[in-house]
Amino acid sequence: MNIVVIVSDTLRRDYLGCYRNKTIRTPHLDRFAESCVVFDNAHAASFPTMPMRADLFTGKFTFTYLGWAPLPHDEVILSQVLAGGGYRTMAVVDTPFFVKNGYGYDRGFHDFRWVRGQGGDRADTNYERRYEEDYCAPMTMAHAERWLERHHKQKFFLYVDTWDPHEPWDPPAHYVEMYLPKWDGTLVRPPYWDWREAGLTRRQMDIVRACYSGEVTMVDRWTGRLLERIESLGLMDDTAIIFTTDHGFYFGEHGMLGKTLMRKGEFLGAPLYEEVTHVPLLAYVPGVKPRRTNALVSHVDLMPTVLELAGVEIPDAVEGQSLLPLIRGKTQRARNFAVCTMPLYNPGEGTRVVDNFDRRVQEYLPSTLISGPWTMLYAREGAPVELYNVKSDPQQRRNVARRNPKIVQRLHRQFVKMLEQLGTEERLLAPRREL
Repeated sequence: MNIVVIVSDTLRRDYLGCYRNKTIRTPHLDRFAESCVVFDNAHAASFPTMPMRADLFTGKFTFTYLGWAPLPHDEVILSQVLAGGGYRTMAVVDTPFFVKNGYGYDRGFHDFRWVRGQGGDRADTNYERRYEEDYCAPMTMAHAERWLERHHKQKFFLYVDTWDPHEPWDPPAHYVEMYLPKWDGTLVRPPYWDWREAGLTRRQMDIVRACYSGEVTMVDRWTGRLLERIESLGLMDDTAIIFTTDHGFYFGEHGMLGKTLMRKGEFLGAPLYEEVTHVPLLAYVPGVKPRRTNALVSHVDLMPTVLELAGVEIPDAVEGQSLLPLIRGKTQRARNFAVCTMPLYNPGEGTRVVDNFDRRVQEYLPSTLISGPWTMLYAREGAPVELYNVKSDPQQRRNVARRNPKIVQRLHRQFVKMLEQLGTEERLLAPRREL
């Protein structure tokens, strides 16, 4: 079984037609979803960008020990295991942090192509663009296509990772004009703050949403082209394909424009609501009947899923669970509890997020605990707790923690038990042992 994993950074689940969006154009992914198991209840685990990749590559809840940092040299990762299992391994990425500063995510790949042009460092940003093909997501997908043409007769694992639709939101004008016909070319940078306090106007927010939507449609088009190449090479009968993202983004929901709250030199975190934690996950496996599932699953489950698809032994250190029995219809349930969280930093510690600059953590960062219809936001002992029933309140506007103390206590106990079972350091666990 060949395996392709595609990650599109910061792609909001509810901006895809296959997740019931009726205004944003994503025809290629919508068509692909018709042949997939579509996960309606998939959530990020470690947040944001590189912590999610750490979970994906290790199959572990890395938020308990790693943070935004290079992969430990002794970490056993997906590409290494597959290479040892006889797979030709290839990664094509334009997400900028895979190899910078010794991050080591190229380990285990026979071939690794970083398409330069994305990044928080403006010196890396690709502004030499005349045609759509010159943008990073198109270049990344095109490189993946060309690699497939050369290696499709081998047993392969292809990992494709594009930073779009992550900001800066500057797609070709024809995509933006689909959503804002009178767009004058103005671009808006997210303040990672309350958009009103940051002084943004409603017109600027319209521009932000249109530019982001345009990037989503551009990513859809080029992902569709890669999927068409897989099909045209006659690979669909023996190739499994997984499509997902790392997290979402706030476009005015809860007052925010960003995915965290930051000031120069300071990192304040932000509550991780549905718009960020709830992610798209599409899984195509040859011979599996397409359907939707509401089973609760986590990004940490992707590594063991890929390894079981490959028929390669899953390392003992893996903490996720394979979704293949669920995909093949042998079970209807996966998890009864999931967590999405920033790495468990304590105040005063440093972190690199979003733009790879060092910032000091100012307060305990909230974790989102998920079980059944409930999501609970919890940071530390004594801090306010938020509890939402997302079935009756999907926009999470009514905090019902005070009316449901037993549910709050149960979710907190599950969280502490999970941290204990994962061997979390006491310095990180102690402030979180109590409500």
